[in-house]
Amino acid sequence: MAHRFLARRIWTLSVTDVRCLPSSAVASSSRASFLAPSRTLAVSHAVRRAVSFNVQDNEDFTERVINSDLPVLVDFHAQWCGPCKILGPRLEKAVAKQKGRVAMAKVDIDDHTDLAIEYGVSAVPTVIAMRGGDIVDRFVGIKDDDQLDSFVCKVIGQ
Repeated sequence: MAHRFLARRIWTLSVTDVRCLPSSAVASSSRASFLAPSRTLAVSHAVRRAVSFNVQDNEDFTERVINSDLPVLVDFHAQWCGPCKILGPRLEKAVAKQKGRVAMAKVDIDDHTDLAIEYGVSAVPTVIAMRGGDIVDRFVGIKDDDQLDSFVCKVIGQ
C-alpha cells in the first residue's frame, strides 16, 4: 500500500507545484523523508520560453511568428528531405548561440501546404527571416555553419 501511495504522489506532483516550493525545503535536513511534504525537491532554474518550436496551425503561426516581438526564422522543411535533416540541427545551433534574441519556427510543408504556398516556398529547405510580420530575408538550400551564423546575425541586426 505504501508503494501505491508513493507512486500516486509522484505522478500527481506537477511542475508548477515544484516551481513554487521555497529553495530552503531541500537544505533543511539531510535525513529528510521522501514523503514529507515540507522536504520536497525544488527546481532552481526558471522555465524558459522555447526558442525553437513546431508550428501547429495557421493561428499558431500568426500568434508565434507574425505577432512575435523577436525576429523569427521560419524553417520550411519536409520529413523526406535529406538536406532539411542536415540544415535543421545547424540552424537550431545558430539560433541557440544568440541566447534568446531570435526564435525559430519549424513548418512541415506536407502538414501546412497552405503556409508554404502563401510564402512562395517552391523548394525545401527554405528559411524565411521575419521581423514584425514582415519578411526580412530568405534563402533556399543548405548552408554551412559560418553562413548560418552570419545570416542570423544579419537578421537580428548585429
